[in-house]
Amino acid sequence: MAVNKIYADARTALAGLLHDGMTIMSGGFGLCGIPDALINAIRDSGVKDLTIISNNAGIDDAGLGILLQTRQVKKMISSYVGENATFAKQYLAGELEIEFNPQGTLAERIRAGGAGIPAFFTATGAGTQIADGKPQQVFDGRMYVMERGLRADLSVIHAWKADHEGNLVYRKTARNFNPIMATAGEQVVVQVEELVENGQIDPDHVITPGIFVNRIVRLDHVEKRIEQRTVRKRA
Repeated sequence: MAVNKIYADARTALAGLLHDGMTIMSGGFGLCGIPDALINAIRDSGVKDLTIISNNAGIDDAGLGILLQTRQVKKMISSYVGENATFAKQYLAGELEIEFNPQGTLAERIRAGGAGIPAFFTATGAGTQIADGKPQQVFDGRMYVMERGLRADLSVIHAWKADHEGNLVYRKTARNFNPIMATAGEQVVVQVEELVENGQIDPDHVITPGIFVNRIVRLDHVEKRIEQRTVRKRA
């Protein structure tokens, strides 16, 4: 019997998956490719004490920033958080834990978790504060630091197109962290811009196979905000 993965909206797509103290991976880079409808539904659920794994924490009024405003986040595992004043305020007040990662290390930790690799060695950060408390080892005359793979109770991601089996296609920069997070969540919920029938996506174009996807919600409208608008000065 075929499993129905299609849900009417973000709230119902997350029903039964959320609980206090859970770890959530959230795709996107800045405001590009973020699962904003699913983030809004997480906020509305009231779930708290969350550990969020994401490249960044959005901005003050968009993306993961809205979960910081409602103080639902206990810890962020991130690479870059420079656009969020709420994040800085809570961290400096000792109200938010941060686990900073070099961006490539964060990506590889997620990829490793999805591939079943519990840990790996990288030269990035060896001999610096990044390596404090972590095993270090010399390979071929160079120092490396051990990093643990990352997994989450739930991954919320954004894709451009899906079929009913959950085979996913991402579009341009919005691809970013979404594909690797789709492999590293115990449950994976995706919001998509287009939903097509099975067989309508060329198999060679599938980036995330449907076997990784548990639930799908198609969005009626997608707001694509520009985080830093840069324009040429007028003469």
